[in-house]
Amino acid sequence: MGRATPKSNRSQQKLTSSASDANCLPNFAVEELRSSLLDWYRQFGRDLPWRHSRDPYTIWVSEIMLQQTQVKTVIPYYHRWLATFPTIRDLASATQQQVLKTWQGLGYYARARNLHHAAQQLVGQHNGEFPNDLEATIALPGIGRTTAGGILSAAFDRAVPILDGNVKRVLARLVALPVPPAKAMPRLWQVSESLLDPQQPRDFNQALMDLGATICTPHQPACLLCPWNRQCQAYNLGIQSELPMSEARAPLPHKLIGVAVIWNDQGQILIDRRRPEGLLGGLWEFPGGKVEAGETIPDCIRREIQEELGIDVEVGDRLTTVDHTYSHFRVTLEVHHCRHLSGEPQPIECDEIRWVTLAELDQFPFPKANVQIIEALRQSRD
Repeated sequence: MGRATPKSNRSQQKLTSSASDANCLPNFAVEELRSSLLDWYRQFGRDLPWRHSRDPYTIWVSEIMLQQTQVKTVIPYYHRWLATFPTIRDLASATQQQVLKTWQGLGYYARARNLHHAAQQLVGQHNGEFPNDLEATIALPGIGRTTAGGILSAAFDRAVPILDGNVKRVLARLVALPVPPAKAMPRLWQVSESLLDPQQPRDFNQALMDLGATICTPHQPACLLCPWNRQCQAYNLGIQSELPMSEARAPLPHKLIGVAVIWNDQGQILIDRRRPEGLLGGLWEFPGGKVEAGETIPDCIRREIQEELGIDVEVGDRLTTVDHTYSHFRVTLEVHHCRHLSGEPQPIECDEIRWVTLAELDQFPFPKANVQIIEALRQSRD
């Protein structure tokens, strides 16, 4: 992997010359940074629903939902989740299907499965109470160091640092980090820890996240409004728009998938539930698979259905095409109506299969791309 360089040699020289000065922050600067950020937060901090609570469960739910998801998207899911699972014990006693259905549409479903498993672990090992120490918190499924810091500081006012995407960007600019953040994680953790106000860790960490979300944004940061602009090395060097540096990324792999909407003579559709592990584990889907080299879409569908379910189908008209992008690849789903010809469906490569009516599909948790197939099915039946 290579790394992107600043736009000019002059900027690179600025970064190189400032790197040694950025290794630490003088004590007087730390105190000034803390007080100016907290003053700014008291006036401009975001009013978010989970900030009205000190319940570690509700804060934990918000922290997990906010991983790789914007606040405006999270808020309705957050309220729906807590209405469905108001306590750790409610979540622990739910079925995985109930959990996934409540999460449906938010993506990155491993987060929901980890919340469920962690709730069961808390009931079994901690009497249904969320721990207030770092080691026990990180031991829970789906919780890393920055998520633990967010929960512990917000719920218990513990002086534990954070380093999410927004914070990495703020700190990389503050110290004019001369390499991509991924190559300097120990140093960024050190800066986050040294800046953290031990007297007001809850407000400080939330202020730091808000600074990155609203002022120190990825593009066109509002530096003139920033409480840290006087001490920010990137701003003072005039290179804030070029930081943080990024690593070159390879193009996302693309997969072409043949998908079957299989009908039987009773007007029912065959769906299957993915195995619990891996991407989209535990969710329901319309069966299908990757198109091999030189293979037509109908040939792919017939082969995949025989391999996965042990039945023969007749491939009919195309229903729809769905393009969807995941974090590490993108897919194109070529979806066809199919008719069940022979054989008894078997869950050869999945956990469960069911024949359901079109109206019953709403009862099952589906990935976002499959929800688009359901919408196309309804439109075709109108």
